[in-house]
Amino acid sequence: MRTIVTTVVLVICCALLLPVEATAQQKLAQTGMKFLNILPDARAVALGEAFTAVPGTSSSLFYNPSAMAQEKGITSVFISRTNWIADIYHTHAAASFSPFEGEYGVLGVMLQVASYGTFEETVRWGNDRGYLDLGTFEPTSYMFGVGYARALNDKFSVGGNVKYVHQSLGDALSSGGGLILGEDGNPVRASNSTGVFAFDFGILYSTGFKSLTFGMTVRNFSKEVTYIKEGFQLPLTFRIGMAMNILDLTNLDPDEHQFLLAVDAEHPRDFQEQVRLGGEYVFMNLVALRAGYVSGGDEYSMSYGLGLRKDLGDVRLAVDYCVTPYDIFSNVHRFSFQFGL
Repeated sequence: MRTIVTTVVLVICCALLLPVEATAQQKLAQTGMKFLNILPDARAVALGEAFTAVPGTSSSLFYNPSAMAQEKGITSVFISRTNWIADIYHTHAAASFSPFEGEYGVLGVMLQVASYGTFEETVRWGNDRGYLDLGTFEPTSYMFGVGYARALNDKFSVGGNVKYVHQSLGDALSSGGGLILGEDGNPVRASNSTGVFAFDFGILYSTGFKSLTFGMTVRNFSKEVTYIKEGFQLPLTFRIGMAMNILDLTNLDPDEHQFLLAVDAEHPRDFQEQVRLGGEYVFMNLVALRAGYVSGGDEYSMSYGLGLRKDLGDVRLAVDYCVTPYDIFSNVHRFSFQFGL
């Protein structure tokens, strides 16, 4: 068993080192609908988003759907709010249900809505100001999906999501520097919105050595999306990771002290490869302190957070907070709440 674990660890370590060497020759692609990259769970983000191999609840739908199969209860509800840069707000919600004690798997639904605020709509015009004021518009983005996860045995779980992603940038009113008028004399509007189905896949493997787990996921797999004439891909991402409560190697009481160490290697379509590292200390299954690091980030590298968890009989509650300091932009704050039975 020790030989198997050592071999697997070496493979993961090699996979973590390969991206660093490949970055120099990597050809990056442009992607759209980047709001999909804004992940919700304050606990996960505080760990540097090194969450691929962490057994979870309904929030795992946004990270690795197979981890949802490790849910201990019958149902789980997750809600999150992210105060993003430039007064942009992201709201996430997810719910999972495990009928018949998970014998037939776990079903889940998830939702993400991005709020960009209100923008003034103008068009160039030959007046003194040089433009006409056409009022305001509000771009919208949302994602809705369903997921399924199942534990094939006591070590191996698989899962996947099917989701519909939609984005609207408002209606275009101008062409060639002026307005196009219809037969009724009113400006002709052209819709700048599009939608596409996307898919996520994931696996989670428990080695049987203490709490050591490995995970792999592919997110945002879809066909090319087109806005009028220009096409682009969704932000496809591949991740592998490992996680373990390293205090399992000691004689400390796990009901008193836990320290989760997690590491992910990420290969995105539109950015250089990154290594993500996170640590979480939990005292008396009640208070959690977290920190995470991301290599190769343009504007941030560290995240910090804390959380409270409490079991009230069969009811499980968790409240989490995370802050991510940015170099130029204001700090990003996340709040999430989970409820389970």
